[in-house]
Amino acid sequence: MNNHILSRRTMLRGLGCSMALPWMESAVVWGDTPNGNEPSSEAPIRMAILFSGCGYHTNEWWAKGQGAEMELGKVLKPLEPHKDKLNFIKGLYNAEALKGNIHSSQTGNLLSGAPLASGGKIISGTSIDQMVAQKIGHRTKVSSLVLGCEKANPSVHKDYSMLYSSHISWSSPTTPTPLEVYPALAFDQLFKDSSQQGDQSVLDAILADAKDFRRKISRRDQQKLDEYLNSVREVETRIEQAGKRGELQGFKPTLTEPNMARPTDGYPQDIVEHMRLMSDILVLAFQTDTTRVCTLKLNNDHGTLRFPHLGVDYMIHHLLSHTDSEDWLKVNQFFLEQVAYIAKRMDSIQEGERTLLDNSMLMLCSSMMSGHHNANELPVVMLGNAGGRIQTGQNLNYMDNENRQMCRLFMSMMNKMDVKVDSFGDATESLAEI
Repeated sequence: MNNHILSRRTMLRGLGCSMALPWMESAVVWGDTPNGNEPSSEAPIRMAILFSGCGYHTNEWWAKGQGAEMELGKVLKPLEPHKDKLNFIKGLYNAEALKGNIHSSQTGNLLSGAPLASGGKIISGTSIDQMVAQKIGHRTKVSSLVLGCEKANPSVHKDYSMLYSSHISWSSPTTPTPLEVYPALAFDQLFKDSSQQGDQSVLDAILADAKDFRRKISRRDQQKLDEYLNSVREVETRIEQAGKRGELQGFKPTLTEPNMARPTDGYPQDIVEHMRLMSDILVLAFQTDTTRVCTLKLNNDHGTLRFPHLGVDYMIHHLLSHTDSEDWLKVNQFFLEQVAYIAKRMDSIQEGERTLLDNSMLMLCSSMMSGHHNANELPVVMLGNAGGRIQTGQNLNYMDNENRQMCRLFMSMMNKMDVKVDSFGDATESLAEI
């Protein structure tokens, strides 16, 4: 942590808590250098990687046309309102992922392009999110958030560790980044001080400091502050209510119950609410510049989630992916609805002349095109234009390009985060279009 940079930030503080603030027009809250005579600071670029395992419906993942005229396949229909801030990318692949032709061998190196070790060994490569976090993470309270909605699987499948299927974020070639599957604990990462955990509500803890700060900012910023605090309160309340119901998304040991048992199977009882909480936490983290890097796994590759709210409770996610059925399409659309929700929330948060979505880049991907293990091209959609650094509304097809490495996209994304590398994975140049 770079204490010099963080010490210049305006934080709301209370016992055991420190709450970062959203962008303000009347106050410099993030410690950045002001632009000219303007009191506000320039909003930074954020990067989120969203993942759902086992690919998508074979016939319904597509886009036609460009910009406002772009047509989207049924899987992508939830993103229809965001077409002007969307890029559809076809034809990229990861050569190393083709060697094993199973879920683990196609997922463990998705974000690195590195060779994987078999025989139950754990050797991959540092992933793009952690490469960026290691370079810029000192500028924020949390270097990166790595969130998930399904517990890790430590078993071995067809000579490859299932940890590859459970983790797309790697802090080193031998270290998968710990995956936080409990929303309550992810929430605490944003607002609780690690040295002083407590049971008190975050909002109650910082209330006095918030009232004092509110008197110093413009009326518009007061409204922004109120909306932000209400969002935090709403998420905190939902987590608290889930805990009272004994649900996974509310699991959090407390001072009064420090040895609280974890839910036995590690699966969310309410997957809809679980994903929505994780999505809200991602938005809060970016809104307050608590982190600039987040990875959210909506499920594992080779995953076992079920979806009773869709009437699809008869088959686990992995087996369903082999069917290309209407039920599989329903599940695909459910995942894309989470992406659309994140994009909508971020686009509603103003940061000067741009929105939070404008100042970010979201990438949705999977480690195969469909559940049939076809990884010779990977499904990729991006949202946001990285503070004006990415042209959106593009429908890009690299299938006939000799150099269609997925890692070229990662190099472009790192460039947008001001992380310069000469090579990454099997790529030595970035994508000119991104």
